[in-house]
Amino acid sequence: MSDKIFPMPDKAIIDFAAKVGTPFHIYDESRIRNTVENIQKAFAWNDGFINYFAVKALPNVNIVRLLGSLGFGADCSSLPELIIAEQAGIPGERIMFTSNDTPDEEFRKAYELGAILNLDDITHIEAVERAIGTFPEVISFRFNPGPERTGNAIIGNPVEAKYGVTRNQLFDCYRIAKAKGAKRFMLHTMVASNELDASYIVETARMLFTLVNEIRENTGITIERVDLGGGVGIPYRPEDDPISFDYLGNEIHKLYDELIGYPLKVSFEMGRAVTGPSGYLVSRVRHVTHKYKDYVGLDATMADLMRPAMYGAYHHITVPGKDNLPHDHKYDVTGSLCENNDKFAVDRMLPELERGDLVIIHDTGAHGHSMGFNYNGKLRHAEYLLRTDGSIARIRRAETVEDYLRTQLDKPEIIS
Repeated sequence: MSDKIFPMPDKAIIDFAAKVGTPFHIYDESRIRNTVENIQKAFAWNDGFINYFAVKALPNVNIVRLLGSLGFGADCSSLPELIIAEQAGIPGERIMFTSNDTPDEEFRKAYELGAILNLDDITHIEAVERAIGTFPEVISFRFNPGPERTGNAIIGNPVEAKYGVTRNQLFDCYRIAKAKGAKRFMLHTMVASNELDASYIVETARMLFTLVNEIRENTGITIERVDLGGGVGIPYRPEDDPISFDYLGNEIHKLYDELIGYPLKVSFEMGRAVTGPSGYLVSRVRHVTHKYKDYVGLDATMADLMRPAMYGAYHHITVPGKDNLPHDHKYDVTGSLCENNDKFAVDRMLPELERGDLVIIHDTGAHGHSMGFNYNGKLRHAEYLLRTDGSIARIRRAETVEDYLRTQLDKPEIIS
């Protein structure tokens, strides 16, 4: 079971929302810090362990800077994400650059920062050399196990995935990279997303530890670090149990002792598991309507949180000041987009709601604000950080109409 408790008293969040306006995201710094500490403690047995925080989960420089100060790195997949890591003060090899269909300028930026280049395809070996004019001394390859593993529901079947190097290509990748001057080598995979079965993550470690030995036997190359990817899930539903980082660390430690005979560094690129449960989307009821069903219309839309509409994902909803009342009303909780799938919940049992009530949507600290968009001219909302001393800092201002229109020229510019 997982508790769905907002980290502020009802009156405090009601008053704050009245002061700043809704919708907005707010993140709990204390919970983020506690999660980081638990992950680092669970893998303290591995000298050199690091979690490269998946910046795509929450691309806010203030959050990435906080995580960097606690010893985490950054997993980046684009030029803006690299710049966020740079601005957050995360140095060199504490950045892992994992992308696909990558433009030359992004390879160059990653190389200039001293980031580890994690290549997605055998053809990217030449692409990197062309882009930077040399070949990096440190290189990693993303392994796609194909039929060896079954991906989970979100990430899909590895055979159908556009990501990664096949087993048949992998050994050649390392041989070619070594011939081009690479001196240090790493191995990466990503085969799950939001996985709550710890044994799946452990078996991923088994697969990579076994593969490390095969690479050594077949090529003479010693892999310095394995990155087990992300994919560690969070309990979106109250009845779900979270993965125990201690259990995960202990089980992977056993495999390490069984299969690895040299100092191999272990990494993850967890994003969702780090910040997901620490984020909340706060919104207000605009309308309660009664048609063939009962609808609660919020001032937030799927432009603020896409996951329920995109994946049918569950996000728990609580109502400050009313959550102790009977949950005896069935609602579809919706936004105002001109799309019928603009729904945060379908047939959700909640206390009776009325215009002006505040609503908190839980577990939005990963792939929430970051997946936002501007359809129907919706503006991106503000982000706040509930600090450890109880104060609240704004870490991203809300977008304005002027921001939205800024890239549209007053007068069409003739290009050709």
